[in-house]
Amino acid sequence: MRILFVGDVVGRTGRVAVTERLPGLIADWKLDCVIVNGENAAGGFGITEAIYNEMIEAGADAVTLGNHAWDQREALVFIERAPNLVRPLNFPRGTPGRGAALVTAKNGAQVLVVNALGRIFIEPLDDPFTAIDRELQACPLKQAADAIIVDFHAEATSEKQSLGYFLDGRASLVVGTHTHAPTADHRILPNGTAFMSDAGMTGDYDSVLGMGKEEPVGRFLRRIPSGRFEPARGPATLCGLAVETDDATGTARRIAPVRLGGKLEQARATFWD
Repeated sequence: MRILFVGDVVGRTGRVAVTERLPGLIADWKLDCVIVNGENAAGGFGITEAIYNEMIEAGADAVTLGNHAWDQREALVFIERAPNLVRPLNFPRGTPGRGAALVTAKNGAQVLVVNALGRIFIEPLDDPFTAIDRELQACPLKQAADAIIVDFHAEATSEKQSLGYFLDGRASLVVGTHTHAPTADHRILPNGTAFMSDAGMTGDYDSVLGMGKEEPVGRFLRRIPSGRFEPARGPATLCGLAVETDDATGTARRIAPVRLGGKLEQARATFWD
């Protein structure tokens, strides 16, 4: 199975990168499953129903969230009618929506998509390790799902790497989001799980985490806010991770970073070109 994971989409420029590039990538690379993290898609904070539908129409099979899941209050309502929108699994009991979804990929395969929040240097919630373990026991790889993708929205690299090893062999892909900076540690772990500490953001890298530079730089200098954070408006780099899995085992065979357009050094899944 050919899987593309797209890192945090930030604001309009990130959305444009997805809607303009994704359909062509699906056709050129014959992608079977596309997962997009959309928690910063609406002006840098949260997601709206219109934006969710825009991403699904562009070819996303599921959209994951993170700590900004509810910044757009409408998400608390429309998530109930958006079956492929996945919020963090370890939110408190009774939170609207779902933290895991079994979605049908473009090739008809069943893909379990799980989203969870870390607890180090971020809002502490229930234990993500235990919550994800429970989901994977209920829906094991190659027994109930052809592939399993875990989006771990976390700050600390140590926590992300620990989860990768904890799930090694039980998930097709464990990928970190949230820091908006792509790491260079993409690899296949010893038991076959593809891993990357952070997929990076899909947004304008002439920025501070996708936001216009002036306000965050000013806050560091003066320690006083002078305005709102606003997404940078330059050309975006679509950042993510390409993974090819073994149909027999559901584990990873090949992995490559993806960086297209914008400011960063370009990278493609050349084994699919």
